[in-house]
Amino acid sequence: MQEMNARQQKGLTIAQLDNQIRRVNETTYNVKSQSGKGEYEVIFGELGWICSCPDSVYNGQKCKHAFAVEISLKLRETVQVAKIQPLTTTANCIYCGSTDILKRGIRHNKNYDLQRFSCKQCGRRFTINIGFEGMRATPQIITGAMQLYFTGESLRNVQKFIQLQGLKVSHVAVYKWIGKYVGLMEQYLEKIKPNVSDTWRADELYVKIKGNMKYLFAMMDDETRFWIAQEVADTKHRHDTRGLFASAREVAGKRPMTLITDGLPAYKDAYNKEFYTQKKPRTVHISAIRLNGDRNNNKMERLNGEFRDREKVVRGIKKVDSKILSGYQMYHNYIRPHEGLNGKTPADMAGIAIEGQNKWITIIQNATKSTSAS
Repeated sequence: MQEMNARQQKGLTIAQLDNQIRRVNETTYNVKSQSGKGEYEVIFGELGWICSCPDSVYNGQKCKHAFAVEISLKLRETVQVAKIQPLTTTANCIYCGSTDILKRGIRHNKNYDLQRFSCKQCGRRFTINIGFEGMRATPQIITGAMQLYFTGESLRNVQKFIQLQGLKVSHVAVYKWIGKYVGLMEQYLEKIKPNVSDTWRADELYVKIKGNMKYLFAMMDDETRFWIAQEVADTKHRHDTRGLFASAREVAGKRPMTLITDGLPAYKDAYNKEFYTQKKPRTVHISAIRLNGDRNNNKMERLNGEFRDREKVVRGIKKVDSKILSGYQMYHNYIRPHEGLNGKTPADMAGIAIEGQNKWITIIQNATKSTSAS
């Protein structure tokens, strides 16, 4: 490993301290002066990270503040909150827990086949289908249906796809699959705290629920694009968004250092009640956003567009606690790769690695195991 010079060492010290670096956007950070006199702006350009401090301006060298930003970004890449792996389905006997098991042919069900095992310890035979026990369809068909649904297909189109696989199911059955597994995964994933940044964005969009206009308020992390929290309201201007802010704080385990919203008074009221403190460092609330420049809400508008495309297909949502809302939030965070994140998911960026070729199955297996263990 290359030895650090004095500026790099000081930059490392700053990067390891709390609340020293504040993200403005992808290319701009504010770093506190170590003398306590304000803060400096560090901007990424053709020459790399450049700081507004005297050391950088007059000496023309990369300063400790620029190194601090660079090092903090590298440190963030190495942080991992959780690694969720596919379960090895042949590890233990389901009766006695022995690892001394053998494959004993295939059990032919009405709709699909299952591997059969025998235990050399207790002599019993069994099959393993973690999370999908008693289901008529295979895990691949069920999770494929969920993938199609959340990428934009209607329930009836998903039903037609499944029928092409040789399985007759109704669109109501598909809806029940989605409700069952979204609920199961929710209970599991809510126990894992994402490693989000200190800059969050909030916005609202109208949705039609049971034929009535409602508003979906959402909070998203600026850096990872992790959809932190959501809530549905009857009105826009009279709604108290403190519940949204409190939920986001609980999910992330902290409050943001920068909050970006539009000028809706409800956001200012919730900010004062939930995030503002007399003690420094305080959360900075940016509400004077505009269509272009640094202070825009384009990332939230993109999220709104994603959900709007999904909502058009279902022609409105049938109830406030619909699994479409929480299911799409889960799909956005853990399953869908984002071009703006170089093909990664927000969960990947937030330190939650979902492994395996089929992430739906990985989460469902672990959620089932977690539920049965508790």
